[in-house]
Amino acid sequence: MGAEKKTDSLPSSPIEKRYISLEEVKKHNQPDDRWLLIENKVYNITNWAKKHPGGGKILGHFSGQDATDAWRAFHNDKDYVKKFMKALYVGDLERPEESLTELKSDFRELRKHVEDSGMLKTKPWFYVLHLAHIILLEVFAYFLVSYYGGGLYTFIAAAIILATAQAQAGWTQHDYGHNSVFPSHKMNKIFHHIVIGHIKGASSHWWNFRHFQHHAKPNVGKKDPDVDFPYLLLLGEHFPVTWGKQKKGFMPYNQQQNYFFLTMPPLLLPLYFHFENILFVFKRRDWVDLLMTVSFFGRYFYLYTQFWGAWGTFGFYMFVRFLESHWFVWVTQMSHISMKIDVDRDNDWFTSQLVSTCNVDQGLFNDWFTGHLNFQIEHHLFPTMPRHNLHKVAPLVKSLCKKHNIEYLSLPLFGAFARLVTSLKKSGELWYDSYYNG
Repeated sequence: MGAEKKTDSLPSSPIEKRYISLEEVKKHNQPDDRWLLIENKVYNITNWAKKHPGGGKILGHFSGQDATDAWRAFHNDKDYVKKFMKALYVGDLERPEESLTELKSDFRELRKHVEDSGMLKTKPWFYVLHLAHIILLEVFAYFLVSYYGGGLYTFIAAAIILATAQAQAGWTQHDYGHNSVFPSHKMNKIFHHIVIGHIKGASSHWWNFRHFQHHAKPNVGKKDPDVDFPYLLLLGEHFPVTWGKQKKGFMPYNQQQNYFFLTMPPLLLPLYFHFENILFVFKRRDWVDLLMTVSFFGRYFYLYTQFWGAWGTFGFYMFVRFLESHWFVWVTQMSHISMKIDVDRDNDWFTSQLVSTCNVDQGLFNDWFTGHLNFQIEHHLFPTMPRHNLHKVAPLVKSLCKKHNIEYLSLPLFGAFARLVTSLKKSGELWYDSYYNG
């Protein structure tokens, strides 16, 4: 008995830390077996992925890869998030130097400089004024119709004003969705629900589900939903050639630069996004988002039915969406479709954003018209950065590109539009040549 007591009093042996090779991490990249590498620590997110607030897909896109820079880019509240990660911890990376390149190191130094210099801090007045000008446009459109009545010219003028308000509200909800307005994640979430739900009539969770996948793996087929619609358009060089050789596709892709004008710009918001929003909300039983959407349509029809009746108001609403859709498609696609579109090559964060994204030249109109998405490169590298600071980091990004011989592309506004169409033509020709001559 005495010997047993002596043994029980001995301190327990410390648990030996597990070290995992980079090769081992890369093996865990299947839907039923997913590991992530974050800051040289390995996490098993196989079962937890479905609980992830940003959706499970975005985590799955990095399975078996180093997600350090993506994780840092998306999370302002890192200490809070790390509390949930403790239970997922598997071990430490065996040889950290294997995953750290000079480019990664340089970008992480840039990231630290951005944080230390206050570039992630918001100027509240900027967003107050921006939201105010959207509300003023909405009020102006209503009083225009109230004063002049529901004639044809008023119908068109009010629709243009409201389309402008809706486009600008789209850029504003984008700010709240990226947690770049308030220090508090909760406040950003509340305002995102209000702006995208009550002012725009769409689902906050649907936007998060789509948009963060786009940011995680921009222009990567089957991972970025913004470039993954091959039954309408084939983009880049890899997919047109692959589909052509496999004799896939039923669209005349060699003419896609022409029918693009009749499909994506006029129809994306009026048709596709409505359908996808409704399907998403009901499939996930997201009643809060549904309530916010109902409040938008309730307000809309309450204000305008008195002038045009129910069906006339519906036609007015769809015309507004038709106008807004052109604005939205050209601005959001001009910086991506003309860039590299490929399968996942497991590029580092900096490279993956630069090869898939280009800028549009700075200017007062361009900044307003695009919601500062003319700084698409900087926004993709630092998605939580307030947009009024994007121009500050641009010279530093250019310098890093120059050091590592990476192209930093910035174009005039209409030059970016033209390049988009040219890239569609090139991709279509690649498909045609591969299909008939490959």
